[in-house]
Amino acid sequence: MAKLIRIYEENPNPKDIKKVVDVLRKGGLIIYPTDTVYGLGCDITNTSALERIAQIKQVKLEKANFSFICEDLSNLSDYVKQIDSPTFKLLKRNLPGPFTFILPGNNNLPNVFKKKKTVGIRVPDNNICRAIVGELGNPIVSTSIKDDDEVIEYTTDPELILEKWDNLVDLVIDGGYGDNVASTVIDLTGMEPEVVREGKGSIELM
Repeated sequence: MAKLIRIYEENPNPKDIKKVVDVLRKGGLIIYPTDTVYGLGCDITNTSALERIAQIKQVKLEKANFSFICEDLSNLSDYVKQIDSPTFKLLKRNLPGPFTFILPGNNNLPNVFKKKKTVGIRVPDNNICRAIVGELGNPIVSTSIKDDDEVIEYTTDPELILEKWDNLVDLVIDGGYGDNVASTVIDLTGMEPEVVREGKGSIELM
């Protein structure tokens, strides 16, 4: 049975954030608000939690395209190879925001992702998920709970999300109604930025 916890984005209660982080540290899965759709996430350092998410998504963990939710750009070098100045400026201009940037991964990636050459980085414009990552001290791995075939309320209404995901996750955060448009995905590993998926937000490339 998953718990539902109400957290207000304008001013997330530190006690509630700590409760969420306790769940993550114990290997729990959470559903939480972002600046786009609600996300399913776990602690990036917990392999068994990562495996649970891969199972739910019916993908092989080492092949899964999960994104890393970061508090800001200060931890970028933990998982990303050194990037040039124009790329960093582009990230700084657009983050926090509804974007996933694909960047070249480095050797510090968790073991299960070692074979991956790239990593998707997100810094959502949402105080709740950034506060969780800040308290946890490392990124959370994330995938959206959006169902691409059907645009229905169970992906936007936290109480309906709880009903659907009750037996699969440990905690659902009610941060208000979510959006139904996923992030825009931009690949920065080539010569030029390439939009892989059009989503919420318009990118400032210049």
